[in-house]
Amino acid sequence: MSDLPDRRLNAYRPDLAEERLRGLVAADNYVVGTLCEVSVPVVQLRARPELECGTDTELLLGEIVHVLDTSAGWAWVKADSDGYVGYVPDYTVGPVRRSPTHIVTAPRTFIYVGPDLRFPTVRAISMGSRITVVDERETRGTRYFLLDDGHAVIANHCASVNAPMADDYVAVAGRFIETPYLWGGRSGFGIDCSGLVQLAMLMTGRQAPRDTDMQASGLGTPIARDELRRGDLVFWKGHVAIMEDDRTLLHANGHTMNVSHEGLEEAIDRIGWLYDQPTGYRRP
Repeated sequence: MSDLPDRRLNAYRPDLAEERLRGLVAADNYVVGTLCEVSVPVVQLRARPELECGTDTELLLGEIVHVLDTSAGWAWVKADSDGYVGYVPDYTVGPVRRSPTHIVTAPRTFIYVGPDLRFPTVRAISMGSRITVVDERETRGTRYFLLDDGHAVIANHCASVNAPMADDYVAVAGRFIETPYLWGGRSGFGIDCSGLVQLAMLMTGRQAPRDTDMQASGLGTPIARDELRRGDLVFWKGHVAIMEDDRTLLHANGHTMNVSHEGLEEAIDRIGWLYDQPTGYRRP
């Protein structure tokens, strides 16, 4: 068929496609998929089931996916949060155990074997990870959440899934200052420009598309350059930055290789010789 849907948001192959595409794409079979959750701190999602394939995006602990197929050590999945489709190692997803009660609000935190900061850690997890809390405990003045697997996390690094941590997504994005730039990254361990926008908005209860082109065409409304204020977005081909105020940007970028501040005019001058002028401005 011609004019096939965007493969990033639509799951289809010659042998298999998601049920909602029946009649829109040709496939031997159509499936709804099995509801699963991400069981590791962060997993890279790829366009093909190959470790050599570059990362499209990342999925975080506790995020929900529909598994459409498993084969040769890979799971073909579609993320519930933003609809992104791709492949992850099959051991990184598993049955949904319980509904998450809390979301991690610190850029990074640790899971401990028990409720004491001197205990060994089990893993590090990122902002946006979803966990299930079953109890609380205080040890030497520090409050911990006990998880359904018996481990513990610092309580003030988390918030109820029903209560986003902030209203100002720019302030959330600012907490990632100096986080390393990572192509396809979407976590506190490494993040790219559109991942920073999406994750920061997620933490304020707002949905945003994953990739820069999706955000540039469908996130918020277009505005003029002279209207820019805090929270607005500036787009170049393949790049997006957040306005901290009417003169300063916050963005994950390959120039400094981290999340950094930069003057708007300086960024336009610096980026212009390589990627031309901004392609647009939007107010989300």
